[in-house]
Amino acid sequence: MDDLNDVYNDLIMEHSMNSYNKKKLSCADFCEVGHNPNCGDEISLEIKLNGDVIEDMAFSGHGCAISQASTSIMIDTLKGKTVEEAREIVRTFIEMIKREETDEKKLKRLEDAIAFRNVSHMPARVKCALLAWHTIEDILNGANQ
Repeated sequence: MDDLNDVYNDLIMEHSMNSYNKKKLSCADFCEVGHNPNCGDEISLEIKLNGDVIEDMAFSGHGCAISQASTSIMIDTLKGKTVEEAREIVRTFIEMIKREETDEKKLKRLEDAIAFRNVSHMPARVKCALLAWHTIEDILNGANQ
């Protein structure tokens, strides 16, 4: 398990330092700002839909390694999914962080985002990991209504 944790830590660090998802979209359909007043993390999340499919996503902003990596990995995980699939993945991620979801089969749908599983044991970091996921949840709940 330690080897797996090392892989996850490497993945989180790579995304926090070199995120290719940190950019501006030329024609976003939705843009939402997420802010964590506890630590000052702030992101602006942009999403481009093609019908009911998430065609592209990007973010800008600043924050700790956990919030930046969580945002970038979330984008990789949700790009290409339908709005409904994305809602389900977001729900699963939030439940994993809150330790409400432990079913390995369901957690596999999170792809690389499962790297944040251990954040649930670090209460001070939970809001950092969840910032982008709550922000996209707000966007998706407003989309296609």
